[in-house]
Order: sequence, then C-alpha cells, then structure tokens
Amino acid sequence: MSDIINIRQVTKTFGEGPAMVTALEDVSLSIKEGEFVVFLGPSGCGKSTLLRMLAGLSSASVGSLTIGGRPVDGRDPSVGMVFQSYTSFPWLTVEENIGFGLDLAKADRATRRAKVGTMLERVALAKFANSYPSQLSGGMQQRVAIARALAVDPRVLLMDEPFGALDALTRVEMQTLLLDLCAQDRKTVVFVTHDIDEAMLLADRIVVFSPHPGRIAEIIDVDIPHPRTIEQTEREDFTHLRHRLRRLLFSMARKAA
Repeated sequence: MSDIINIRQVTKTFGEGPAMVTALEDVSLSIKEGEFVVFLGPSGCGKSTLLRMLAGLSSASVGSLTIGGRPVDGRDPSVGMVFQSYTSFPWLTVEENIGFGLDLAKADRATRRAKVGTMLERVALAKFANSYPSQLSGGMQQRVAIARALAVDPRVLLMDEPFGALDALTRVEMQTLLLDLCAQDRKTVVFVTHDIDEAMLLADRIVVFSPHPGRIAEIIDVDIPHPRTIEQTEREDFTHLRHRLRRLLFSMARKAA
C-alpha cells in the first residue's frame, strides 16, 4: 500500500509574543491507503488540532501536510469529517442529511437516490428516512453523520471523538458499526480518541501523543487480526497492549506534572 497522507515536521502555534501557545511541535507521520490510524492521548495534546489541519479547517504554522500527493489547502471533497457533536441539519430529514454532500457535488437524481438508499440500509436507518434529527437518539444521529460522510465516497475519513458523547452501550454499537463499514470499504481512517480500549479495538496503528505541547511519543502497531469484536478485548494480547498503553500514558503524565 502506498502512502496517502504525509505530515512533515508540523508545528502549530496560537497567538503571538508572550501569549503564544504551542499546540503541536515537530510532528511527522505517514499513513498508508486503507489504514485505520488512531490518535491517542490526553486532552490538550494537539491530536484534534492535527485532525482539523488534515481536514483543511486550520493551517500549520510550520511544516506541510499532503493528502493524495496534494497539499492540504482548505476543504477537500475527497476527505470526509465526522465530529463529536451531532452535526445534522435540523431542518432536513435523515434522507436529506445523508444526501447533502451529494447535492453539493451535483450528483444526478438517480445516483443520489441509489447512494442514499444504500447508506440508509448500511447504517440501519431506512425506517427513519423521513424523520428529523430531533426525533433520533444520539447514536442514530451519529449514524446519519457517518452515512453522510461515506455517501460521497471519500478517500479519507477523519473522525474527531465521534462516540465520546454517547452512553457506553451505544458507543459499543457504534464501534461495531464502524468496524463493519471499514471492513467493507477499506477507507483510510484517522480517528481521534482518549479511550485506550476504543483505540485498541479499531486501530491498525496507534499514534500516542505526549502532553502539551503535542509530540508523537510512540507509534504502536496493533497486530491483532480483523474482524475484531468487543468480546476479544479481554483476550491476553489485548490485555498486554492495554497495559503497555496505560504505562506509557501514565509515565508521560507524571513527567508533565
């Protein structure tokens, strides 16, 4: 697999002079096509800042970011984004929300109908096609957000703690759904979380960020075959990985204190 994302010596600062804050410092990383990479670290380590830069919502102070060989410069229709907060348009139905990106891309009516219908089935929302976001649970609203992002067939899917606001049971359901969708599509996914178990379950590689300012402390390959299930996280290989990640995060926290 070839690299689709390249991050080279990226530093991100906010403010100027004595008030300047360094959120990220000298971050370099390559991500291969079809890879599921998780950014793991404590709050304030810059992982969401880096994701927003990949989405074209913010620019690097120093360094460069490319996707598909092209510099990241503003929003790219080949890059989908799912946020933690529910981002459905309240005045649109579920079907209309999922088709929103296709409308922007000026997809013809037949293509739009087919793709929206497929996504409704894939995220188990066909019965709610004519419902509005206010009539849906939090988990269902995130299904809409994921379906909308995937409907335009992006090369890269960026996800910023998309399940962080959900209850434990719904979170497990959404993680399982995401694993199923990724198994079918093999999209390149960059996923931000501070949850160790979520990172282990989803990732091909886990990029661990140190506390402020954010730097890459370690990159860990998750050599556990797919398909993975929640039940498997109690296996010995998962347990060893969990302990390794906890020791690493706790060690960094003590040094930063």
